[in-house]
Amino acid sequence: MVALLLIAAVVVALAFQTRTDSEQNAENRSLAAAESFADAPGTATALSAPDPAAELQPHVEEARRGSNVDFIAVMDPSGVRYADTEPGLVGERAEGVERAAAGEAFTEIFEGEPNDAARAVVPVADAEGKIVGLVAAGVRIDNVGDAVDRQMPVLFGSAIVALTLAVGSAVLVSRRLRRQTHGLGPTEMTRMYEHHDAVLHAVREGVIIIGGDGRLMLANDEARRLLELPADAEGRPAADLGLDPEIAELVSSGRAVTDQVHLAGDRLLAVNTRPTVPYDGSAGTVATLRDTTELIALSGTAEVARERLKMLYEAGVRIGATLDVVRTAEELAEMAVPRFADFVTVELLDPVLSGEEPKGVFTDMRRVAVGGDRVDNPFQPVGDRIRFVASNTPMAAALAGGHAVLEADLAVAEGWRAQDPEGADKALAHGVHSLLAVPLQARGVVLGIANFWRARGLESFEEDDVSFAEELAARAAVAIDNARRFTREHTMAVTLQRSLLPRVLPALDALDVAFRYLPAQAGVGGDWFDVIPLPGARVALVVGDVVGHGLHAAATMGRLRTAVHNFSTLDLPPDELLGHLDELVSRIDEEEGGNGDAEAITGATCLYAVYDPVSGSCSVARAGHLSPAVVAPDGTVEFPDVPACPPLGLDSQPFETAELRLAEGSRLVLFTDGLIEHRDRDIDGGLGLLRDTLAGGDDRTPEETCQAVFDALVPPHRSDDIALLVARTRRTDPDRVAEWDVPFDPAAVSRIRAACGRQLAEWGLEELGFTTELMISELITNAIRYGSEPIHVRLLYERTLICEVSDGSSTSPHLRRAATTDEGGRGLYLVSQFAGRWGTRYTLQGKVMWTEQPLTGSFQQGVGFPLDDLLG
Repeated sequence: MVALLLIAAVVVALAFQTRTDSEQNAENRSLAAAESFADAPGTATALSAPDPAAELQPHVEEARRGSNVDFIAVMDPSGVRYADTEPGLVGERAEGVERAAAGEAFTEIFEGEPNDAARAVVPVADAEGKIVGLVAAGVRIDNVGDAVDRQMPVLFGSAIVALTLAVGSAVLVSRRLRRQTHGLGPTEMTRMYEHHDAVLHAVREGVIIIGGDGRLMLANDEARRLLELPADAEGRPAADLGLDPEIAELVSSGRAVTDQVHLAGDRLLAVNTRPTVPYDGSAGTVATLRDTTELIALSGTAEVARERLKMLYEAGVRIGATLDVVRTAEELAEMAVPRFADFVTVELLDPVLSGEEPKGVFTDMRRVAVGGDRVDNPFQPVGDRIRFVASNTPMAAALAGGHAVLEADLAVAEGWRAQDPEGADKALAHGVHSLLAVPLQARGVVLGIANFWRARGLESFEEDDVSFAEELAARAAVAIDNARRFTREHTMAVTLQRSLLPRVLPALDALDVAFRYLPAQAGVGGDWFDVIPLPGARVALVVGDVVGHGLHAAATMGRLRTAVHNFSTLDLPPDELLGHLDELVSRIDEEEGGNGDAEAITGATCLYAVYDPVSGSCSVARAGHLSPAVVAPDGTVEFPDVPACPPLGLDSQPFETAELRLAEGSRLVLFTDGLIEHRDRDIDGGLGLLRDTLAGGDDRTPEETCQAVFDALVPPHRSDDIALLVARTRRTDPDRVAEWDVPFDPAAVSRIRAACGRQLAEWGLEELGFTTELMISELITNAIRYGSEPIHVRLLYERTLICEVSDGSSTSPHLRRAATTDEGGRGLYLVSQFAGRWGTRYTLQGKVMWTEQPLTGSFQQGVGFPLDDLLG
């Protein structure tokens, strides 16, 4: 190795020296060529000529061949090439020539464009000593390397010869040394055997050597101890040493084995054997013995600990994933059976099951889970009430002390038997013999108790099992408490949300309506719907969705639903109503923006539709919501093109309304995105499935349609709320509609009043004639006196009698109480007293004053004083 390193160092040094010499030689050649060309007669003159390139270019290549360099370039003082051996470089500027331009000739190893080279740059001066140009000559580094490479075979050949000589010398010297040191002196031999003997007897493994004749040749102290060999064991046959027959046969057989475990007395020995012949020894066997009794015991303990750590890890992953109290208790039972117990029973306090904070006594619980590896378990079934009557039962002691209680032998557990003698006998008959009762407590509050039972399949519980059972129960208790809290919050949110949603739908003549609503499984959201009767027998259908989940979303939904109800009383068109709702949402976000905990509701969506049964028209506007589906009477389905507007609260442009014409018997289907979209289905797929479900079912009622849609589209795991509203349209019978145009003349009031009376008589509503004529007279008179043309009167015979008087003015009269000296001001007061409902709505042409009267009862049922007093 030393010779190899020295030779390598010499070769490297020679290679570097050779390269250095080659580069120096190249620089010298380059300098000589550059100086010769610069000093040549005519060079300076050519540089001063009008066209130096034409004068110098023919001579450059001749000079290069004559000087044995790779290139020669002639440049002006700034480095721009006039001539070059590579014509393509003429006109290019050379780098690093400033020193020559200053009058200094130099050589260097140049790295750059166009080539790395050993070059020399020499100034050219005219007769007056002025620098008129530069001459550069050089040899490319590649060619310099070629010269070095040509010398490398010689260097490597010399190195190989030197290495061969060095290795041969080392081999000869080594062989000579081995021959000279073959015999050791007494001192060296004694020291060697002392070391070998010390190591042999100091190791913690037994070593024995059995000769080819089966006799013991050597045994160290550890082997004598493990095998309990007699003092005169060496030299005796292995069969006569009192060894276990299997061990004696193994060490004498000459077989090679690895860690084969054998019993020697009360020890477990791991035996390894190897024959000595393959290792240049005489025939025989070497055996090593290692005591593994404690190792196996520790390995068993470690395996148990590892398995329990694995169980605890799995418990942390599996228990509590559903946030359901009962299911979490069942997961605890499933985790413990059969790896830790044969049976598990779990009891919880009743408040925990309903999501409330546990309180009261802890001796009365409800069994929620029973786990076992056999169907015929001996315990009370799930749902039974469990009362711990005896105070000395393991369960009562565990609950009172707040820690696990072990009952190793149930056959002698008097307190446990006293609790339920019949049940105890049944459990013992099934082989149940051991119990660990562990309280389930979180945050210091007792939630219930878990009982681990062992039967014939497992040994009795021991003290080592107590800590594991407590850790497992503690993890389960945290999960149960989380599930309890979720149950409470979910119940509160669902209760709040359902209280804010319509419980029953109003009775309508215009529509036959059915609905479905499902909250999200992980928490309620902000989906909502509503059906709002409007004046003129019209109906408003509303569906909306508030972003987010939980109480905030539910409360926000209630606020928006209330706002829609209030805005609808103004009888606004759908686009104007959404505009007011958008402004409300923006204002709510601004008010709550300063609270860091408040959630913005920007992004809420809403669809508002108004259906008129008289004309069959439906006005629809939407803010970020999905378009409704329309099912024609023949079963065809379409999604009308309702102008898409951004969600509420984004300060969007004015909303737009689409006017739909619905045939009688059409079904209008409004829904939220939770119905058609979830993680396994996109919106387009959901809309296609909805279309297929609705198509062809023209004879289905709205209730049947709702059920069919839910059966087909509701996913098994809902991450969002679902609201569905199906309305089948009806049209008002034209015979129940009466209309008159009123001339702008007070004399026309009597004629219209008489016509109304005749129409009421045709409808069989004579008993409403007086009050209706009175109210129509007052409304027409107000329209003539305070309004403008055109004036129109319409009567609708629906669930109520609806009277409408419209005019071209947008000024609305106001109800007031007239003084006794006033001659007027009592008209609207009369209307308000006789009508069940009355009001004003605005249209594009003006306003409509309307009244509604119930169809039964006389006019005096609507007032609380004699009519004579009012008219007098």
